[in-house]
Amino acid sequence: MPERRNKDVQGYRYKFGVLGPSTNTIVQPDFDDLRPHGVTNHYSRIVVDNAKAVSNETFMAGAWEISHNTIDAVKGVLTCSPDYLVMGMSAVTFFGGAEGALKWRQNVEEVSGLKVSTGSEALAAALEAYGGIKKVAFFSPYYPTANAEVANFLSDYGYETVRDKPLQAPSWTAIAEIDDDKMRETFRYLDGDDVDCLIQVGTNVSGIRFCAAAEMYLGKPVIAINTATYWHALRACGVYDHVPGFGRLMAEL
Repeated sequence: MPERRNKDVQGYRYKFGVLGPSTNTIVQPDFDDLRPHGVTNHYSRIVVDNAKAVSNETFMAGAWEISHNTIDAVKGVLTCSPDYLVMGMSAVTFFGGAEGALKWRQNVEEVSGLKVSTGSEALAAALEAYGGIKKVAFFSPYYPTANAEVANFLSDYGYETVRDKPLQAPSWTAIAEIDDDKMRETFRYLDGDDVDCLIQVGTNVSGIRFCAAAEMYLGKPVIAINTATYWHALRACGVYDHVPGFGRLMAEL
């Protein structure tokens, strides 16, 4: 029987405060699908307009708007007394490489008094957990400038980006419309014998099931950012339940 950390009848093991943009419709259901019994997710929305990301500049401006509004969402979710925070937004956590990611996380931790899992650092931890990975390829709903930030972050951890694909979604909500057909087409472009691992970045893309299926037929790690982030939060809290159906990360590692 899992240890009862809380008297809460649903979140008796851990209550996660999840922080995500108000335009994001994917993180909440994805994280709920990944949660083991006794762990609950409590979503706090980072209020942001449904920006039309039609260029490098407007995408980056929109991403920084989300970043600046994060602290209000942190303060809101603290009222339910969570044990741990999980970022349901990943773009800005890649900005500035490993150092920028660390400073961004530490700022949230200082305000909240809680530990936090971010998409960027969770991805780095997932790559290390798989082991044997040197060269990667990834796609995102972002624009080229933001993809360059992801590649720079990965390089700080020693991973070479062989190929990447920015899908350039026309708005924040349109990111959630990227479907299996588009992911299949994109992974076909990205994959090759020169790639050890494929990655899907962007928390408003629901890749948790598609990436698990792709991992089986490609015979190499395929990581969805939402899977990596939630896995990291569970493991950081000492929860080692294996949840099948979402790839080796959740089922074995």
